Amino acid sequence: MKRWLSLTVSILALAAVPMTVSAGPDSVHYGPISSGTPDSGTCGNSWADDTYMRVFDAATSPNTDSTYNATETFISARFVTVAGPSPDACDPSGTKGSTIDSGVAGSFSGNFMIVVSHGAFNPNATCDSGCDTTKGFVATVYGAAATYDIPSFGFTYHANGPGLIQREWRNASADQGGNGGDIRTS
Repeated sequence: MKRWLSLTVSILALAAVPMTVSAGPDSVHYGPISSGTPDSGTCGNSWADDTYMRVFDAATSPNTDSTYNATETFISARFVTVAGPSPDACDPSGTKGSTIDSGVAGSFSGNFMIVVSHGAFNPNATCDSGCDTTKGFVATVYGAAATYDIPSFGFTYHANGPGLIQREWRNASADQGGNGGDIRTS
């Protein structure tokens, strides 16, 4: 029994420490990194407060156009809503004027496909600090002068609770199916 307890404690301790390990011959894996941000909906408002772990897979070699690809995956992700317009209230295909009450909790998962320009992979970079945002990660791993775009992204949100009319929202770029559904109370 003590062995299993020691093993469990060791695994949990390792999970709490940001790690840099090789993800393949042409990429490096960073994370998980604890983070959180307000989450914006289609009206531009913050509809929820998010907490999650970030995991990055960073290309070590540039593409033929000198850009680098990276993937940012959001895991162990949770949200709690803020009262106001629901996340899909201003999408042309959404229900106009829909709202969400505060305090609705749920989970989500998703990722960003990142294209980094004007940078160079730093093989000595670590994410012990500074990688709790996409911008911080890019600056840490590809240099302070690096810029980035997120041409592709996809997130799926699930909520449960009384009074919900819709319980699932997909926030995605067009190449990943676009937005759909909602999390709303009216």
